[in-house]
Amino acid sequence: MPLPLAPLAGVAIRYGAVALVAYGIRRALRPGRTDQRAEDAMDGMDEGLAFHRPDDRDQTNAAARFRRIIRFCDAGVEIDAAALGRIRFRKV
Repeated sequence: MPLPLAPLAGVAIRYGAVALVAYGIRRALRPGRTDQRAEDAMDGMDEGLAFHRPDDRDQTNAAARFRRIIRFCDAGVEIDAAALGRIRFRKV
């Protein structure tokens, strides 16, 4: 009995297109760098969301941290997400 290739060809084209896009994105990305001072600052943050506005500057700082451990039977995954942000408004 002959094998129908039309459904397999459609799936192959779809996966090939996804692989080609992923390859193109990977080639376009520049290698980043890790700043140890920023890593230490994110490790030292408390869990939750915080906003801070210094009196002497026209800016607002925000910090957020989410840390959870999810366990599946014997294995587990720790999720530690931290973000620092700054918004500055100036009159020009």
